[in-house]
Amino acid sequence: MTLNDVDKTAAAQLSRRERQIMDALFEAGELSAQDVRAAIPDAPGYSAVRALLAKLVEKKIVDFREDGPRYIYFPVVAQEEARTSALQKMLKTFFGGSTAAAVNALLGMNKEKLSAEEINQLQQAIDEAAQADASARQK
Repeated sequence: MTLNDVDKTAAAQLSRRERQIMDALFEAGELSAQDVRAAIPDAPGYSAVRALLAKLVEKKIVDFREDGPRYIYFPVVAQEEARTSALQKMLKTFFGGSTAAAVNALLGMNKEKLSAEEINQLQQAIDEAAQADASARQK
C-alpha cells in the first residue's frame, strides 16, 4: 500500500508523538507497543502508546499482526513516501511551495558541514532538474 492508497491528509497531519512512533517503526521495521514505548524519547505511558498506535492503524498508516498475546505493529507506507509527503507539507507551510527557498534555508544552516561528496550530489540533482526542465520546455 502507498500513500496514494491512504488518506494523504491523515498521513501528513501526524502529531509529534505519532511521528516519533513512525520513526521508530521505520527504523526497526516492526515493534510491539512496549518496544515502541522503549524506542521513543520521553515516552508516554503504555496505554497512551497503545492509543496512538490505534490512531495510526485507523489512519491506515500502520498495521499489525498478532504474535501470541501481543500485537506487532509495522508501517504500511514506505518511508520514502512518508518523507515525500512530510516534505511537501513543510514546503507548502514554511516556504510557500518553493523548493529553492527550502534548499537555500537548508544550505544556510549547513554550508560549513557539507562534504565535497554532498556538494557533488547536490550539483548532480540540480543538473538533472535543469535537464528535465529543458526537455519539458522542448515538448
